[in-house]
Amino acid sequence: MGAGGTAAVEIIRGHLRHLLIGTSPLDVEQRWDQMYSSGLLYGRRGLFPMALSAVDNALWDIAGKYAERPITEMIGGWPRERLAIYQTGGNIPEALARGVRNFKIGTPVGPHTPPDEQNRVVERVLAARDTIGPDANLMIDCVSRNGTADWAVGYAQQLRPANLYFMEELLSPDDVFGYAELVRRIGGGGPGWTRVACGEHEYTEHGFDVLVRNQAAEILQPDITWCGGLTAGKRIRDLVEGAGLELIPHRGGSVWGLPIALTARTCTMAESFPAQSPILDAMSPPSDNGDYVAPTTPGFGSTLTEEMVLDARLPGTF
Repeated sequence: MGAGGTAAVEIIRGHLRHLLIGTSPLDVEQRWDQMYSSGLLYGRRGLFPMALSAVDNALWDIAGKYAERPITEMIGGWPRERLAIYQTGGNIPEALARGVRNFKIGTPVGPHTPPDEQNRVVERVLAARDTIGPDANLMIDCVSRNGTADWAVGYAQQLRPANLYFMEELLSPDDVFGYAELVRRIGGGGPGWTRVACGEHEYTEHGFDVLVRNQAAEILQPDITWCGGLTAGKRIRDLVEGAGLELIPHRGGSVWGLPIALTARTCTMAESFPAQSPILDAMSPPSDNGDYVAPTTPGFGSTLTEEMVLDARLPGTF
């Protein structure tokens, strides 16, 4: 729902809750504007938007359940009933058997990775392409390893035979101009043999506006539990669509991310991770033959038991 650990809990307890007491939880976007404005001087990015995400998503869930409507019916956009899954990690043959046709592999390499190790990673990606065949989509994630544009171009050249749909987080999230250079050198702004993706570690529509204005990505990847919540996600969706760019949310296959993915006209797939715990499994939307299916139950469509919450709680939080 949110992120930031015990520090985010303290922001909610010591700051945000005092702005909510005595107000209507149904005026979600008004509450968001008030909370965001109250943290501008210390929290435009990072921890504060993560805490804000938790509160905002909870308010949307309340509003949906009060209205007895699923979130996808409440946030505008271009709603669909199904959206293709892309799986990050996990067992590729097993996913293929379930109908999944889009895959992403983590490749945590960078300029300081020994060449032999980087070559082994390249071989692993090429082997994955052989496994899934030429018609499935394959992507990689470098996990923001502080690469340089020159290194990233060389790495992209090594992986060119894999025919990657996108390459994610090749650089630091703060290197906006470096990403713009990559769009020109390896993406659709240049040779066009792949797409440059980033935004997982960006916050609110203001941060994404910087990426869009600088043509620093072709695929934007907000995380709805980090970027400021569903309210921020809606505004980012509209911004990205207006710029004619693709929106593929990070963890778009969670109950929090899927409403944005399903209602974004330029979203082509939603990210799935292998289930890691009962609470994460409970927060996974229904799927069928390689697609996510839009939830039809009110709110985000997820019901957590007290036992799940207690098992997943952080020490000392409640």
